[in-house]
Amino acid sequence: MSVAKKEYKRITTKTLVDMKDKGEKISMLTAYDFTMAKIVDGAGIDVILVGDSASNVMAGHETTLPITLDQMIYHASSVVRGITRSLVVVDIPFGSYQSDPKEALRSAIRIMKESGAHAVKVEGGKEIKESVKRILNAGIPVMGHLGLTPQSIYKFGTYTVRAKEEEEAEKLKADAKLLEKAGCFAIVLEKVPAKLAEEVAKSLTIPIIGIGAGNGVDGQVLVTHDMIGMTHEFNPRFLRRYLELYTEMTKAFEQYSTDVKSGDFPNSKEQY
Repeated sequence: MSVAKKEYKRITTKTLVDMKDKGEKISMLTAYDFTMAKIVDGAGIDVILVGDSASNVMAGHETTLPITLDQMIYHASSVVRGITRSLVVVDIPFGSYQSDPKEALRSAIRIMKESGAHAVKVEGGKEIKESVKRILNAGIPVMGHLGLTPQSIYKFGTYTVRAKEEEEAEKLKADAKLLEKAGCFAIVLEKVPAKLAEEVAKSLTIPIIGIGAGNGVDGQVLVTHDMIGMTHEFNPRFLRRYLELYTEMTKAFEQYSTDVKSGDFPNSKEQY
C-alpha cells in the first residue's frame, strides 16, 4: 500500500524534524555539481549532501581526506545554483574543524557565506563537541555523523561495520545524545548494526539518517554515483543500484566513436 506523501515547497531543518514526528521517511542523496543537483532536486529528494565523498567520486582519491575547504565550497556553490526545494548540507572537510573550535567556526561560516548552503555536517561525537557548539552558537545548522566516519579511516584501518562491540555501541549512543543535546538537527549513522541504529533513532527526537544502518531509522542516504551505477567497483551490502549507467554510458561512448570514425555522425540532418 502506498503512503501518502506531503508535498513540501522547501525543505528546512524543521521540516525534517516534522517528518520524523509524522513517521515520514527522509530521502537523501549526494550531488557535487549543478546538473546532478538539478536532477536530484527535481526528483523530490529531501536532502542533498555535498559530501566530501567528492574526493573519491569526482577527484579519484582513495579517501575523503585530501579534499580542501575551497574545493568543498566550489562543489557546494554549484549544487546550490541547481536546487529549488532540497535542503543542501555540506561536509566540512578533514582538518577544517577537529582540533580548533575557532577554525571550525571559520570553516562553517565560509561554507555558508560563499556557497549559500543551508547546513554543514561534521564527523564525530564527544571529541568535537566544542567545535559543534561554536558553530551552532553562530546560528549555523549542524548535522552529525557517527559510526563509520570516513575522515577517521586511518584510525579505524578498515571500512567494516562499526559499533558491533558493546563498548563502542555505548559510546555511539552517548555521542548521539550529546549531539542532540548540543543542538544538531539530524545525525547520519554509517555502517552500524541495524538493531543499534533503530535503538538510537527511537531514543532521540532528531532524525537519524542511515547508510548501511538498516530500515529502523528515519531516512536513508546513498552516494548518487553509486546508486545509479556510474561507479561499478564499489559493492557493499547496503547499496542498491537503481540503474547501471556505467554499462549504458560505455555503450553510448563506444557507439559514438564508431559513428564518428565511420563518417555516420553527423548525418545530413545533423548539420547546417
